[in-house]
Amino acid sequence: MEIQEAIRQVLFRDWDPIGVNENENLRDEYDGYIARVYRVLVGSRSDNDLVQLLCRMELNEAGVASRSPEDLRLIAKELLSLDVRL
Repeated sequence: MEIQEAIRQVLFRDWDPIGVNENENLRDEYDGYIARVYRVLVGSRSDNDLVQLLCRMELNEAGVASRSPEDLRLIAKELLSLDVRL
């Protein structure tokens, strides 16, 4: 649960492609993405893989224009800094 919450925080606070992070009642808005992010974090641990995943999720699922790879790379680095060991 701690790992899930840590990923949730980064997605909600920093990624937030649809701009809902000012409303704490919507903290679970990106929960559907947590498992996919977690798989990269325990798998390849590649910032490029995370950037590609975040970009695809923005475009294909959130329906918004993707930010620059540099912006997404900052979020990827933050996600990679999380301790995801069980």
